[in-house]
Amino acid sequence: MTTQSKPYIIVLGNEKGGTGKSTAAMHLVTSLLHQGYTVGSLDIDARQGTLSRYVENRKNLIQQEGMALSMPRHYPIHRSTLELVIKAQEEEQNRLIQAIQLLQDCQFIIIDTPGSDTYLSRLAHSYADTLITPLNDSFIDLDMLVRVTPDSHDILRPSTYSEMVWEQKKQRALRDGGKIDWIVMRNRLSSIYSRNKEEMDRVLQALSRRIGFRLVPGFGERVIFKELFLNGLTVLDMRQANTPMTLSHVAAKQELNALIDKIDLPFQMKGAA
Repeated sequence: MTTQSKPYIIVLGNEKGGTGKSTAAMHLVTSLLHQGYTVGSLDIDARQGTLSRYVENRKNLIQQEGMALSMPRHYPIHRSTLELVIKAQEEEQNRLIQAIQLLQDCQFIIIDTPGSDTYLSRLAHSYADTLITPLNDSFIDLDMLVRVTPDSHDILRPSTYSEMVWEQKKQRALRDGGKIDWIVMRNRLSSIYSRNKEEMDRVLQALSRRIGFRLVPGFGERVIFKELFLNGLTVLDMRQANTPMTLSHVAAKQELNALIDKIDLPFQMKGAA
């Protein structure tokens, strides 16, 4: 298979819950669909299943209201229930590889992962062309990436998740020579100046140079994201849903477009849609 025919895989990952992975994943899916790409999605966090429910809510709305909304080809991937660790990992690896193979004719595959450390999540990370790590703008969430001193906030060492990503970068390179473009997306940014915000920026800028990720702004804290979930909608679906655009919708759409621009799609895909 040539590079051009291989799906471009975007993984949403962070070993902490509540950072907005599933919301970002669904908005990436719909943004790419709106641009005319063929998109598949995988829910590695199938037990909680937030992305799967998001897709299901969208499907139900289409059936009930007859809306002309684009849909991804979606598959949940459950963890193995086998007791023997080696056998369980083998089964999970086969499930992930088979799901990716089912979506080989898609231009993009979006993978949502759980907010915990599992073998299946680590494996999914190793298949990423782009890894996006949503991060709430707080030192509690930052602790997943780096340990800092309590007073000066100087970097002590990369934390557990950063070390895991580094390991999966090596696994990807060994498997097919590929590279993972790692993006840390700062979510729930306040528009108001604060010392916490300034210190977060300083630490993240220093850490990005040290362990090799790109830092981009993400989504603000908006109730609209939670409301849209119930109907399987995103901020890009307002016209089809005959929903008036509020200032919150407009701002959220601008944030999404800025994120898509920062992902930096492969050249051959930019002209494909």
